[in-house]
Amino acid sequence: MKKVFSVLLATAMTASVAACGSSNSASTTAAAADTTAAAKTETTAAAGETTAAAAENKKIDKLSIAYVPSREPQEIIQATEPLKELLTKEMAGLGYDIGSVDISVGTSFDAVGQALVAGTTDIGVIPGSTYVLYDDGADVILTATRKGLSNDSDSAKDWNDNKPTEATDKEVTSYRALMIAGPSETGRALAAKVNNGEELTWDDINGANWSIMSSTSPAGYVYPSLWLSKNYGHNITELAHAVQSDSYGSAFARLASGQIDVLCTYADARRDYEEKWQSEYAMTNSIWDDTDVIGVTPAIYNDTISVSKNSKIMDDDFKAALQEAFINIGNSEEGKPVIAIYSHDGYQKAQASDYDSERDAQKMLQEMEASK
Repeated sequence: MKKVFSVLLATAMTASVAACGSSNSASTTAAAADTTAAAKTETTAAAGETTAAAAENKKIDKLSIAYVPSREPQEIIQATEPLKELLTKEMAGLGYDIGSVDISVGTSFDAVGQALVAGTTDIGVIPGSTYVLYDDGADVILTATRKGLSNDSDSAKDWNDNKPTEATDKEVTSYRALMIAGPSETGRALAAKVNNGEELTWDDINGANWSIMSSTSPAGYVYPSLWLSKNYGHNITELAHAVQSDSYGSAFARLASGQIDVLCTYADARRDYEEKWQSEYAMTNSIWDDTDVIGVTPAIYNDTISVSKNSKIMDDDFKAALQEAFINIGNSEEGKPVIAIYSHDGYQKAQASDYDSERDAQKMLQEMEASK
């Protein structure tokens, strides 16, 4: 009987152990199944989010950019080739998938302005003067930046009190044109009045011998004429003694020799001709000792990135994305060599009113032309 009981007990215990083992195995299998299911769910969810994000990007088949021919067209095309990939990548991160970027160089400055008005190009990299002439069909969104100077005052005396003018690392969106008096007797007399805080009269201005540049030069003609108009009610064509120089170098040579008393030039020109003043023009004193500023023009704003008002792909959101994309490109190591083709260091957001001085200048030029 005991033997039978022992056999039955052993059998029961074996069954019990088997049952426990079966239960543990089932639990492990269930847990593994749960983990696998969770992983699949997470993977599916992540894939879904990626697909949704991609689906949210707006598709743009083609984006066209036109540059003005301020340099050799082929040189511009080669230098800006990397912009296609850089811009496509930036815009993708800002919600736009660009199919292709087409870059061209206009046959003239006017041709790019006309293309913006017609809507046959989406973006134009153009100077402020071209933008103003065609702003009925173009919106300015960015202004190019360049390295600034230690002086940027409206006051001629401030420029003289703070000589020499030095370069800075500050990025600026505009530059000045200056009227600079040289070492001649008349030049020194004009400088003395300015540095004594006296106002120059039209007789003072008109009695001097001037050097001006061609009629298309912003710093050597257009903005000095605007300065004369605003301060004396006369334009540059009314100066009694003005000679056109074929280069700023020849203008400074004339200033050094005393052939002229005043020249019109860009604000950092003396820095560019500082060495030549003594080496080539045989002057004893430095250019900073021999010259003074007698007039400062309004700010001349740098080149623009403008967009077509009549482009089918252009709206406020797209313009905002383009602003951010170009700013990012201008701040990147890959982008700086690309935009350097136009001597751009970077970009800042722009507004139409930044170019009001250019509008005044263009209006004045049209009036001058009409009066001929």
